[in-house]
Amino acid sequence: MSLAIFDLDNTLIADDSDYLWGQFLVDQGIVDKNHYESANAKFYDDYKQGTLDIVEFLRFSLQPLADNDPEQLYQWRSQFIEEAIKPLMLTPAQQLIDKHKDRGDTLLVITATNRFVTEPIVRLYGIENLLATAPEFVDGRYTGGFNGIPCFREGKVKLLEAWLKDSSETMQGSWFYSDSHNDLPLLKLVDNPVAVDPDEKLTEFASAAGWPIITLRDGQCPTHHFQK
Repeated sequence: MSLAIFDLDNTLIADDSDYLWGQFLVDQGIVDKNHYESANAKFYDDYKQGTLDIVEFLRFSLQPLADNDPEQLYQWRSQFIEEAIKPLMLTPAQQLIDKHKDRGDTLLVITATNRFVTEPIVRLYGIENLLATAPEFVDGRYTGGFNGIPCFREGKVKLLEAWLKDSSETMQGSWFYSDSHNDLPLLKLVDNPVAVDPDEKLTEFASAAGWPIITLRDGQCPTHHFQK
C-alpha cells in the first residue's frame, strides 16, 4: 500500500477549474465582465508560464467569496459543477483512481485551486483526502483571505509534509500524477512521478528524467506504467 497523489486541473479533469470558475462568475453576471475576464485570463497565462504571483491571484480569485452570501455561493457552485465540471470528468482518470483503490493505496488530491471550488469535484471521484488553499471563513462569511500557506509549487510540498505528520502515511512507494511544470517540486519528491498530458516544460523534463508520460484523454485507462 502506498500514497497515490493526484493533481486536479488538467490531470483528473480536462481543463482548469480555477479559471473556469472565474469564467462562470463572468457568464452569470456575478462579477464585472470587463475587468474580471481579462484579469482571470492573465493570471491563468501567468500560471502556465510559471510566473504566477499566487498571493496576488488569491486576493483576486477569493474576493467574490467575500462579496456574496455563502448560501448563494453554494447554489452557484452546484450549478457550476453540473454545467462546467461534470462534462470534463475523465473516465480513464476514474479507472486509474480505482486501480490505486484496488491496491489499497491511500488517495490524496493536492491542488493549487482553492478548497471552495475543488472539494465537491474531488468527492465526485470518490477521493476523501484533499490539500488545497483554504479560504478564510469568519463569523459565517468568507473574508477574501486564506488560511495558512498557498497550496502551490513548494507550498504543496510543505502542506504534504504537515499532513504526513498527522497521518500514518509515508512517502515510501509514493506516486504523484500531474500535468504541470509548476508541480516539479513535488514530482521530484515522490518515488513514482508520472506526467499526465503534460505541458511543454514538464514534457521536456519528464522525457529527460525518464519518467512515464501518459494521457487520460484517449478513452483508455493507462496501464503500461502501473505495477501491481
